[in-house]
Amino acid sequence: MTEAFTLSPVPYGATARRLTWPHLPRAVRARVEQRCGSPVVDAASQGAGFTPGFASVLTCADGSRHFVKAAAVKAQRAFAEAYRVEARNLAALPPGVPAAALRWTDEVDDWVVLGIEHVEGRTAERPWTPDDLEAVLDAVEVATGLLTPAPAAMRLATFEREFADWPAEWARVPGLAHLADLDHVLPHVEEAAALAARFAEVCGGTSLVHTDLRDDNVLVLADGTARIVDWNWPVAGAPWIDTVLLLIGPYGDGIDADAVLARRALTRDVPAEAVDIVLALVAGYFLTIRHAPVPPTSPWLRQHQAWFAEATWSWLAARRGWS
Repeated sequence: MTEAFTLSPVPYGATARRLTWPHLPRAVRARVEQRCGSPVVDAASQGAGFTPGFASVLTCADGSRHFVKAAAVKAQRAFAEAYRVEARNLAALPPGVPAAALRWTDEVDDWVVLGIEHVEGRTAERPWTPDDLEAVLDAVEVATGLLTPAPAAMRLATFEREFADWPAEWARVPGLAHLADLDHVLPHVEEAAALAARFAEVCGGTSLVHTDLRDDNVLVLADGTARIVDWNWPVAGAPWIDTVLLLIGPYGDGIDADAVLARRALTRDVPAEAVDIVLALVAGYFLTIRHAPVPPTSPWLRQHQAWFAEATWSWLAARRGWS
């Protein structure tokens, strides 16, 4: 363990403002009960994450449990479309991938609804613990092995295309100095921007890259294994990217992320410069997006992004020897 630069103030596990079971229209609730095969007697809304869509563990009268997501197309168009994409991606996952399986999908009136296997587990602890991190990294390696190349049915964009706009974020950073203390960043903006601009050189590949791995997008089971959830934003890219992205949070929580990179199968042979390029790409994005307006349905999102901006920059600066 290393010393954490500052623990996140975000109450992970209680960051979402979601619709609950009574908010769903009667026709949607009836269809869900029909698909589950039994009346719903309890609905536990899931507080993790930063989106407002319905996401609850439903307990039915027959004792079965189901994880159900739902969003209205007109009122929550972006989230409804994200659920459609997630359903397509889950359906395309090959056997053996450590994910919760898609059971069914439906569209009722204006609503997109997903029925997903209920997995008895918990999100990773914050601060990250070595045991949780190892479980998740094991799951990432299994998933990457089975998802290289990525399933054609997912119709994935490439990492290079999906993140093409991110290097330009560095041009905005100096203009934000009046909003935050950037004295530790400004002397290195040009070098960081030059690193980020090279991301296409190192990020190409045919592996599925989840791109959104963090503590609230994994479940740790009682047997010490982990499942990866929320398959909304995958792209095709280099097989080691997810490990680097995942390690930003643990680094900020005090774990020696460089030692982890050096011993894990997907990253131990990756050139140090390639890792720095990805960190520079992500740091520029977080340093700017943290100042965007706070979404009313996600009051903790900007604080989450501000903490990740500092964690990413701190790790990059330590690796580059910047003061």
